[in-house]
Amino acid sequence: MENMFLLTLCLLWLTLPLNGKNTIFVQKRIQSFFTWESLESVLRNKVGLRGPMEMPWPSGKGLLRKEVNFYAKVRPCFSLPGYKTRYDDVNLIIIRENTQGHYSGIEHEVVKGVVQSLKIITREASLRIAEYAFRYAKTQGRKKVSAVHKANIMQKTDGLFLECCEEVAMKYPEIIYEEVVIENCCMMLVKNPSVFDVLVMPNLYGDIISNLCAGLVGGIGLAPSCNIGEDGIALAEVVHDSAPDIAGKNLANPTAMLLSGVMLLRHLELNEKAEQIQNAIIKTIAEGKHRTSDLGGTSTTTEFTDAILEIFGNYKASKEMFSLLSL
Repeated sequence: MENMFLLTLCLLWLTLPLNGKNTIFVQKRIQSFFTWESLESVLRNKVGLRGPMEMPWPSGKGLLRKEVNFYAKVRPCFSLPGYKTRYDDVNLIIIRENTQGHYSGIEHEVVKGVVQSLKIITREASLRIAEYAFRYAKTQGRKKVSAVHKANIMQKTDGLFLECCEEVAMKYPEIIYEEVVIENCCMMLVKNPSVFDVLVMPNLYGDIISNLCAGLVGGIGLAPSCNIGEDGIALAEVVHDSAPDIAGKNLANPTAMLLSGVMLLRHLELNEKAEQIQNAIIKTIAEGKHRTSDLGGTSTTTEFTDAILEIFGNYKASKEMFSLLSL
């Protein structure tokens, strides 16, 4: 199982120079820089870890989610001990429906100067994401699930989403269920994020809320994520873009990548190793001696990673795994 994890770290970490001169191979069917070989490997092994990469327009990431049917995106958001932000007690899980909503990609021009974008919400997808959110809350010892919506305006689409959430909530009486309008949710998060626990929502709201929550704890450089599909397939990924302006300069913060790897380890039920790595990351940041520039420090990527490895313990045995994560 450990060898499988190390293998999957290599599957999707693609370094693609984008200087306007190089020709980049793009898979036309999914408009992504993934090769078919890497995609087939993820489907075969049921796990993968994707690093930051440039994506064409329309979003290759969204098309990939549809291609593999990664229906749920899980975005933990938690305060890091020793790294001071406006909030010290953030501990949220954002669960985003990943395949429909405003990101269905169905747009057309009605008449010249008038365009229309369709928001698709289905009962099947809504029940599936609601079931995942409540099951996640139950298995992870969470107490409350909040469904985020705009059903007061989008009565049909978000109304159907809420109906499905309510239906699933009836199966989990031990979990508190509430419904929160999207703009009120944003206000409440900024005022007191501790009032929330697990939040489930359609695609666009999830995209916005998850980045808002990342800002509460220090930014998307600290934000891991994991896409979940049918039959337990999982693709962990960073949520930030590729930052070509610092490519090759040894300046990038690898925390989001490392924590996404931790999520994948937990998915593979390698919980002890996941805990060891996460604790080493948290301790390194808390000590404050080695931080990248986005965290207010002056350390390089290598120096930050080496500090984690020293805390992790067995430097030589661990270095190969961490170097894959922090390229």
